[in-house]
Amino acid sequence: MENIIVTSLIKKTMKIGPDIQDLTLEVSALLEESRIRQGVIHLNVIGSTGSLTTIEFESGVVQDLKDAIERMAPRGLEYKHELAWHDGNGHSHVQAALMGPSISICVKDGKLQLGTWQQVVVINHDNKPRQRKIAITLIGTR
Repeated sequence: MENIIVTSLIKKTMKIGPDIQDLTLEVSALLEESRIRQGVIHLNVIGSTGSLTTIEFESGVVQDLKDAIERMAPRGLEYKHELAWHDGNGHSHVQAALMGPSISICVKDGKLQLGTWQQVVVINHDNKPRQRKIAITLIGTR
Protein backbone atom coordinates (compact mmCIF):
# COMPACT_ATOMS: atom_id res chain seq x y z
CA MET A 1 0.00 0.00 0.00
CA GLU A 2 1.12 3.49 -0.80
CA ASN A 3 1.22 6.09 2.00
CA ILE A 4 -0.40 9.35 0.91
CA ILE A 5 -0.24 12.84 2.39
CA VAL A 6 -2.60 15.48 1.02
CA THR A 7 -2.83 19.08 2.22
CA SER A 8 -5.54 21.62 1.53
CA LEU A 9 -7.09 24.84 2.81
CA ILE A 10 -10.73 25.75 3.36
CA LYS A 11 -11.74 29.40 3.73
CA LYS A 12 -14.94 30.45 5.48
CA THR A 13 -16.31 33.98 5.72
CA MET A 14 -17.69 34.29 9.23
CA LYS A 15 -19.79 36.74 11.22
CA ILE A 16 -19.03 38.28 14.62
CA GLY A 17 -18.54 35.53 17.18
CA PRO A 18 -19.52 33.20 18.31
CA ASP A 19 -20.38 32.22 14.75
CA ILE A 20 -20.47 28.50 14.00
CA GLN A 21 -20.32 26.99 10.50
CA ASP A 22 -20.48 23.38 9.34
CA LEU A 23 -17.41 22.10 7.45
CA THR A 24 -18.49 18.48 7.06
CA LEU A 25 -19.42 18.58 3.36
CA GLU A 26 -16.19 20.34 2.34
CA VAL A 27 -14.07 17.97 4.46
CA SER A 28 -15.88 14.90 3.07
CA ALA A 29 -15.37 16.17 -0.48
CA LEU A 30 -11.63 16.62 0.12
CA LEU A 31 -11.44 13.10 1.52
CA GLU A 32 -13.28 11.68 -1.49
CA GLU A 33 -11.04 13.60 -3.90
CA SER A 34 -7.92 12.27 -2.14
CA ARG A 35 -9.11 8.66 -2.57
CA ILE A 36 -7.64 7.84 0.86
CA ARG A 37 -9.38 4.75 2.25
CA GLN A 38 -7.76 4.34 5.68
CA GLY A 39 -6.03 7.01 7.76
CA VAL A 40 -6.64 10.26 9.55
CA ILE A 41 -7.61 13.79 8.64
CA HIS A 42 -6.32 16.66 10.74
CA LEU A 43 -7.82 20.16 10.67
CA ASN A 44 -6.30 23.28 12.20
CA VAL A 45 -7.89 26.73 12.21
CA ILE A 46 -5.34 29.47 11.62
CA GLY A 47 -5.68 32.37 14.06
CA SER A 48 -5.89 32.81 17.80
CA THR A 49 -9.61 33.62 17.91
CA GLY A 50 -10.93 30.59 16.02
CA SER A 51 -11.62 27.00 17.09
CA LEU A 52 -12.78 23.63 15.78
CA THR A 53 -14.98 20.93 17.28
CA THR A 54 -17.77 18.51 16.43
CA ILE A 55 -21.42 18.96 17.27
CA GLU A 56 -24.85 18.07 15.99
CA PHE A 57 -25.30 21.01 13.62
CA GLU A 58 -28.92 21.68 14.52
CA SER A 59 -30.16 25.17 15.37
CA GLY A 60 -31.02 24.38 19.00
CA VAL A 61 -27.70 22.70 19.77
CA VAL A 62 -25.80 25.42 17.88
CA GLN A 63 -27.50 28.09 20.02
CA ASP A 64 -26.82 26.07 23.18
CA LEU A 65 -23.12 25.93 22.27
CA LYS A 66 -23.01 29.67 21.54
CA ASP A 67 -24.61 30.35 24.93
CA ALA A 68 -22.17 28.01 26.70
CA ILE A 69 -19.20 29.68 24.99
CA GLU A 70 -20.43 33.08 26.17
CA ARG A 71 -20.82 31.77 29.74
CA MET A 72 -17.35 30.20 29.63
CA ALA A 73 -15.56 33.50 28.90
CA PRO A 74 -18.12 36.29 28.65
CA ARG A 75 -17.54 39.52 26.79
CA GLY A 76 -17.66 42.58 29.00
CA LEU A 77 -15.37 41.26 31.73
CA GLU A 78 -11.95 42.77 32.30
CA TYR A 79 -9.33 40.85 30.33
CA LYS A 80 -5.64 41.74 30.64
CA HIS A 81 -5.33 41.48 26.83
CA GLU A 82 -7.45 44.64 26.63
CA LEU A 83 -4.81 46.59 28.59
CA ALA A 84 -2.23 45.87 25.89
CA TRP A 85 -4.28 46.06 22.71
CA HIS A 86 -7.57 47.86 23.54
CA ASP A 87 -9.34 45.87 20.80
CA GLY A 88 -12.19 44.48 22.92
CA ASN A 89 -11.54 40.83 22.08
CA GLY A 90 -9.88 39.43 25.19
CA HIS A 91 -12.86 37.10 25.62
CA SER A 92 -12.38 35.87 22.03
CA HIS A 93 -8.84 34.67 22.72
CA VAL A 94 -9.86 32.89 25.93
CA GLN A 95 -12.89 31.22 24.33
CA ALA A 96 -10.82 29.96 21.39
CA ALA A 97 -8.05 28.68 23.65
CA LEU A 98 -10.54 26.74 25.79
CA MET A 99 -12.23 25.21 22.73
CA GLY A 100 -8.98 24.39 20.90
CA PRO A 101 -7.65 25.12 17.39
CA SER A 102 -7.55 21.61 15.94
CA ILE A 103 -9.28 18.29 15.53
CA SER A 104 -8.34 14.90 14.08
CA ILE A 105 -10.85 12.42 12.65
CA CYS A 106 -10.22 8.80 11.74
CA VAL A 107 -10.88 7.67 8.17
CA LYS A 108 -12.11 4.13 7.52
CA ASP A 109 -13.18 2.73 4.16
CA GLY A 110 -12.94 6.23 2.66
CA LYS A 111 -15.40 7.75 5.16
CA LEU A 112 -15.01 10.13 8.08
CA GLN A 113 -15.65 8.24 11.30
CA LEU A 114 -18.38 10.53 12.61
CA GLY A 115 -21.63 9.66 14.31
CA THR A 116 -24.96 10.06 12.53
CA TRP A 117 -25.60 13.42 14.17
CA GLN A 118 -21.99 14.60 14.40
CA GLN A 119 -20.65 17.35 12.16
CA VAL A 120 -17.29 19.15 12.01
CA VAL A 121 -17.62 22.86 12.75
CA VAL A 122 -15.42 25.95 12.80
CA ILE A 123 -16.12 28.73 15.30
CA ASN A 124 -15.20 32.40 15.01
CA HIS A 125 -14.93 33.88 18.51
CA ASP A 126 -13.72 37.33 17.45
CA ASN A 127 -15.67 40.54 17.97
CA LYS A 128 -15.52 41.25 14.25
CA PRO A 129 -16.20 39.26 11.07
CA ARG A 130 -13.28 37.13 9.90
CA GLN A 131 -12.32 34.98 6.98
CA ARG A 132 -11.22 31.82 8.75
CA LYS A 133 -8.64 29.58 7.10
CA ILE A 134 -8.66 25.91 8.02
CA ALA A 135 -5.50 23.98 7.14
CA ILE A 136 -6.16 20.32 6.41
CA THR A 137 -3.79 17.37 6.26
CA LEU A 138 -4.97 13.91 5.18
CA ILE A 139 -2.63 11.00 5.90
CA GLY A 140 -3.41 7.45 4.88
CA THR A 141 -3.48 4.73 2.29
CA ARG A 142 -5.49 4.20 -0.86
